[in-house]
Amino acid sequence: MVEAFTDLKGEVGVEDGKPGDRREGQAEARFRMLAPLKIKDFALLWAGLTVSLLGDGIFFVALPLQVFALRNDASSYTWVLMAWTIPLVLLLIPGGLLSDRFDRRRLLVLSNTLQGVAVAILGVLVVMDALTFSHLVVAAVVYGSAEALFGPAFGALVPEIVPENLLVEANALDNFSRPFSLRVAGPAVGGMVIAVFGLGPAFLIDAMTFAIANAALLLMRPRASEKRRRLVLAEIAEGFRFVTGQRWLWGTLLATALGLLAFYGPWQALVPYVVVHKLDAPGSLGTVLAVGGIGSLLAAMVVGQRNLPRRSITLMYVTTSVGTLMLAGFGLADRLSHAIVASFLMQGLFTAGIIVWNTTMHRHVPGDILGRVSSVDWLVSTSLVPISLALTGPLSQRFGEATTLIAAGVAGFAVFLSFLFVPGVRDPERSRIPVETRG
Repeated sequence: MVEAFTDLKGEVGVEDGKPGDRREGQAEARFRMLAPLKIKDFALLWAGLTVSLLGDGIFFVALPLQVFALRNDASSYTWVLMAWTIPLVLLLIPGGLLSDRFDRRRLLVLSNTLQGVAVAILGVLVVMDALTFSHLVVAAVVYGSAEALFGPAFGALVPEIVPENLLVEANALDNFSRPFSLRVAGPAVGGMVIAVFGLGPAFLIDAMTFAIANAALLLMRPRASEKRRRLVLAEIAEGFRFVTGQRWLWGTLLATALGLLAFYGPWQALVPYVVVHKLDAPGSLGTVLAVGGIGSLLAAMVVGQRNLPRRSITLMYVTTSVGTLMLAGFGLADRLSHAIVASFLMQGLFTAGIIVWNTTMHRHVPGDILGRVSSVDWLVSTSLVPISLALTGPLSQRFGEATTLIAAGVAGFAVFLSFLFVPGVRDPERSRIPVETRG
């Protein structure tokens, strides 16, 4: 893999040896993660995403509390999560195809609009004291369907506007703003809003952040699509052929799918339930999420400043495996501080792995099929998530929430790490895979 630090140094401008230029180069090196913000379109994309994620952080605190207010059991929350993830999985391939055919920026706007409207309706219904459980399920379906558009389009848009030598920094910056907004600022603001004004205003504030994000996206330069048009099935098949032809790619997707089968349901449904009920700390759910966000921030800063190591794929597998194991920490927790430590370690480790994976995808997948490959990535990786959610309720009722969390963490760790030893999985860290001209 190309060393981004070497490329960035070549752009600083120290060739004449002037002291002022050297000082500028040193400043660039110290704050290299911020370099992509000099690109106007990326700065707008990043700002819009950061604001919308701030709203999502509020939403992820308000949603489980709202479910528990209507139906005080973990199984009900899993039904809402299934309503969210099933359409997400089913619509990922069409979403990826659309992202390779049309202006990706406009698809992001459409996704934000659908999600914003769904959350705004929830807020109005809560304020009117007219919300039912079925309303939550319908809103979750809309939210997940819109997310199927957003993921592939965003993943393919970043390398379209950011040069390859800044992709590590761009992905690190993305994974800095995500935990900051989603797990630190968002939950903190959400906790205060909910405590002072209630759940309805929290949903309405989240809806407003989608509108602000769209304003930033609309200020970006439109990009004319010159993609070749072929039969839909042929274009979809092209994306699948690329994935199946790269062992490092399909091996990691399969590992992620099996890892998420063990991890996702217990993380999403049981961790909030344990914090609220077992630890008797409903007001601290936002704190647990926020501390995890701090772990993510620190990980993003370290990777963004130091660049990827030579054994980047090995790093990704190890950090993701150990991060999954931290799920057992929530099951073993008998006080709030234990859950906080588990959250900090889990999210920091996951963020390091995500930065490695996103950069690897951006560097080794041709730009004209990146949307479809990203959608296959999401599809395979999340394909077993609905099953994980469906199993979580019955398993937790049979064995208890704590035992289910411990078993899920150990199983996810073992399954994911075992794929590191599949031949060909570590190819990207051993030799440079050529990348075709980006679309």
